[in-house]
Amino acid sequence: MPSLNLAIARLVHTGTENFAIWVVNAPYPSGYVLHDCLWSEELNQAWIEWQQMFAGHSRLDISPKNKSKKSVPLQLNSLSPTSGKKTSYSSRLMQYMGVNLWRWVFEGEILGSLERSRGIAMGQHTRLRFRLEIREPDLIALPWEIMQREPGQPAMSLSQHLLFSRTTSQVEPLSSSRTDRALNILLVLGEDENLQLEEEASILQQTLSGGNSYSSSSAGYAPCFVNTLVKPTPQQLISELETKAYNVFFYAGHGLPGPDGGFLFIQKDMTFNGMELAQALTRSNVTLAVFNACWGAQPFSDQNKAIAHSSLAEVLIRQGVPAVLGMRDEITDEESHTFIQAFALALRTRKPIDEAVAEGRKRLLTIYHFNQPAWTLPVLYLHPHFDGELLKSFEEGATEIPTTFIPGSANVSLRSLQVGGRSYLLKPGVTRIGRTKENDIVIREPSVSKRHAEILRRNNLNGDIQVQTYYLQDLSTYGTTWVLRSGGWEQIYRREVPLESGMHLKFGSTKSQTWEFRIEN
Repeated sequence: MPSLNLAIARLVHTGTENFAIWVVNAPYPSGYVLHDCLWSEELNQAWIEWQQMFAGHSRLDISPKNKSKKSVPLQLNSLSPTSGKKTSYSSRLMQYMGVNLWRWVFEGEILGSLERSRGIAMGQHTRLRFRLEIREPDLIALPWEIMQREPGQPAMSLSQHLLFSRTTSQVEPLSSSRTDRALNILLVLGEDENLQLEEEASILQQTLSGGNSYSSSSAGYAPCFVNTLVKPTPQQLISELETKAYNVFFYAGHGLPGPDGGFLFIQKDMTFNGMELAQALTRSNVTLAVFNACWGAQPFSDQNKAIAHSSLAEVLIRQGVPAVLGMRDEITDEESHTFIQAFALALRTRKPIDEAVAEGRKRLLTIYHFNQPAWTLPVLYLHPHFDGELLKSFEEGATEIPTTFIPGSANVSLRSLQVGGRSYLLKPGVTRIGRTKENDIVIREPSVSKRHAEILRRNNLNGDIQVQTYYLQDLSTYGTTWVLRSGGWEQIYRREVPLESGMHLKFGSTKSQTWEFRIEN
């Protein structure tokens, strides 16, 4: 699936209102464009009013020097439809915020990059995967999911043509590259004086599993298993995670924001901070972490200023967790149950995580309407090297067998074709390729990413014979993995391609050394 990644950062030494917006990943070479802009007083005033109307957290300031300025009345009616029908102030404010955030981000060449990227996706009969990286802490709490091009058009996070998520940079390698046949959920209920925990556990278990803890795969649904821990000790929680039986971690309960990802109150006097949880989740190969708490995607603030990389979602992603779903602000129990039911159902139909979040968001919009903040609250973070796939069907795996496969055992290697180049035997499961020493094949070239690519071996049955098939997965920052086809060198762009013996590969620049994939029975 083609991907477009944008980054937003405050420009240093140029004034507090100066920002840069640029493309860090695009599905075509000339899509990497840059735009500098000012944070306007109108957007600042809209954010202040948004917080007064919708936010349950303390005020967060973006532009401190604007405090001394007289507030500017917002022209909310300028965007309203001319149908003559009166709309509420909250609806007009939400629309004004969404349209003006869009106009601020997608100006000049940035819009051109988005439109061409979306055209490429449509040409491939798929959707564009859009990921937003907010590197300025003071902008994290804004509702970027509501961006819309014009009144009457859907918000980006509701679009039929793209899948919206957030991401962050400076990440550790992915803790898990697993794709499973079933949802295996560890449901943890922590201390919360507002909840009847046993009753809440029963509701959430039925919501997540569609009514049964064990559910068959009839009607195309993947099976789902939910195991519940109510107010566990840290040792009990870690021990259960270390069984590595779970691909989804789900937490409901009380928590507080903090500089290291906040605190989970798993018992009244026992907390688990974000860094501790990140280590436990990465060791246990959990793919998706979901937090039914009001602060999971909210940064910690000090004197109305957000602290960098302090939200629980960011901390977990930076430590290598593939996907984290949290709430940007307060959400009611009824709203969260509605969202979770639609989200879990979409996952069980084997939809990617970002598509499942969109399904849950649409369900909230249908029930609680546009002018209510419920549909804007779920915030999804995806690791920049994760494709969003949690479950894979048997049928899908069977259709991916390359035209040449290897019955039985074989010696499979990657050999450098430069003079004196080395040859590496591939590992039975995943062979990691990159610039740093933790990779299985280390290529110390400047154009090679820290974690650049993987070669995966899958075992399939062809009748009664087990066959081994190999695939090359690009994970590089700019999609610079190459395979030699009949028409020349082809760039992979963060997708997965089948490998055949004798294929030539390059990692990084097209001027880098050439590697040969070899199979010797």
